[in-house]
Amino acid sequence: MQELLRSNDLVLISAVDALLSAAGIEHQVADSHMSALEGSIGLLPRRLLVDDADHRRARALLAEAGFGHVLVD
Repeated sequence: MQELLRSNDLVLISAVDALLSAAGIEHQVADSHMSALEGSIGLLPRRLLVDDADHRRARALLAEAGFGHVLVD
């Protein structure tokens, strides 16, 4: 799994999650349960991970959809 993006923005994570799901790209949102430990203040960012085989396709999809600026290098 490779990290595609990291953000505290739940709306962004949700939008990217929906795009990847619609494209049939397997992915996982990591660290989503850390908010319980931090008191739900959004301090710790969530990471969106994709399978190594889908990484390039996922990056291209997000760049085409206008989310290129949030991708992890």
